[in-house]
Amino acid sequence: MTQPPPATKTISLNPYGITSSKAHYQLSPNQLHALTIAKKQGLESSSGALAIQTGEFTGRSPKDRFIVKDAITKERIWWGDVNIPFAPDDFDALYAKVTSYLSGKEIFVRDSYACSDPAYRTNIRVINEYPWSNYFAYNMFLRPTDSELKDFDPEWTVINSPGFMADPNKDRTRQHNFAILNFTKKIALIGGTGYTGEIKKGIFSALNFILPVFKNTLPMHCSANVGKDGDTSIFFGLSGTGKTTLSTDHHRHLIGDDEHGWTSENTIFNFEGGCYAKVINLSRDNEPEIFDAIKKGAILENVVMDANGKVDYSDTTITQNTRVSYPLDFIDNIQPNSIGKNPKNIFFLTADAFGVLPPISKLTPGQAAYHFISGYTAKVAGTEAGITEPVPSFSACFGAPFMPLHPTKYAEMLSAKMKATGVNVWLVNTGWTGGPYGIGTRMKLSFTRAMINAAMDGSLEAANKDNYHIHSVFGVLQPRVCPNVPTEVLSPRKTWKNDEGFYKTAHKLAASFKTNFKKFESYANDEIMAGGPKV
Repeated sequence: MTQPPPATKTISLNPYGITSSKAHYQLSPNQLHALTIAKKQGLESSSGALAIQTGEFTGRSPKDRFIVKDAITKERIWWGDVNIPFAPDDFDALYAKVTSYLSGKEIFVRDSYACSDPAYRTNIRVINEYPWSNYFAYNMFLRPTDSELKDFDPEWTVINSPGFMADPNKDRTRQHNFAILNFTKKIALIGGTGYTGEIKKGIFSALNFILPVFKNTLPMHCSANVGKDGDTSIFFGLSGTGKTTLSTDHHRHLIGDDEHGWTSENTIFNFEGGCYAKVINLSRDNEPEIFDAIKKGAILENVVMDANGKVDYSDTTITQNTRVSYPLDFIDNIQPNSIGKNPKNIFFLTADAFGVLPPISKLTPGQAAYHFISGYTAKVAGTEAGITEPVPSFSACFGAPFMPLHPTKYAEMLSAKMKATGVNVWLVNTGWTGGPYGIGTRMKLSFTRAMINAAMDGSLEAANKDNYHIHSVFGVLQPRVCPNVPTEVLSPRKTWKNDEGFYKTAHKLAASFKTNFKKFESYANDEIMAGGPKV
């Protein structure tokens, strides 16, 4: 039987209103692993990783994310369905209830920080109800040295209480779960959900406001890596489009897989100290770096295991959003200091379930801004109740739930940086070819990697410089040839072998783009508007 870890350093939480608690401070991963198992809150998998279940919520709950509307945020936040206001007095009342609930309990506290560039470092204190939530914070945030901890002064605090259930009628929440940012008090308050992603996304949403408003730095929901010649590539994409997979390449050094900043000095820095990757249908053949990172020190979420602890990565009984978190150094080829320079290529990843976008295409600055603001991917049948055919899904800046400012603010910053650096922007369809979902097939990962490699080494541009085909509906530059990729794959229309069906579907998707973009038209200039579909 696994024994609980020995007594460790504790810390007083009285300043936070959490009293009479036993607050463990800076427990090691091994201690948190052992405690989780001793408390019967998790199991050890055959690879040595800790496997936990997050309970009712196996993903984020965007409609239950709030921002306190106060003097700092009132005139700056893009209020609406994405950024929902919360009254300061209601926050204070709910905060008091959460801290009262945590008082007297065994609590887990961790000091860490975000932003690998020292000029942007943000110190964070995370206070967790459960040991495995604190373990997640160890994996995902940057880890101070012992000497740095001696004078550690937390700027932001995360209070995470999955077992506390709000009363919507009294607490002004939508339902019993909530994630609330308070920029005046610098607190992220999370309750009613065990999904660990809310912990990191709370802090990164705060940075997505702080960096552009106060530090002239573009925050990006993206992954990034660096080639042997120092060229940095950036990968934007929503969940399921391949952002983590395609940036994890043994030929290039990984900066990070989810959140980055692009400074006025044109450096790229990682917000995080770890990776949080989807593991649905994971295999060593397709994703060896991620597969081999699942060992002691990693945390698997909501996977299905047999009696021997072997994980069935194809089993979606609990959720399709199965995940693993692990420290960045579990990947062999990481970029030292998690900072890159000289951005050369940007890739917008989309899983087009309609099968009408090219597997790769080059974008003009106007098209890049249009597609960045749109943030398109598609939901396929079976992913949500009621979905029986592909449904377009748009998330501004490829991360609307984490972007407190109006999307055009981020798009303007990106466009300016594109023009200043001469970076190439590519739209990459990791979705369907030969027809829509249910008829066509998913684009082969080997082909996508070959196209991205050709874009990065310049051979794609060299082969097509004066010979791009202009997509008749979306107007993007579609290469006719690409090294190591069959020519017929490059034209979505030809893979369909049904021109009428292709154009009917392409126009249907284009209309969805146009409808979605109406809410941005009054903010977009002529160049951006010209970057949309040609219908």
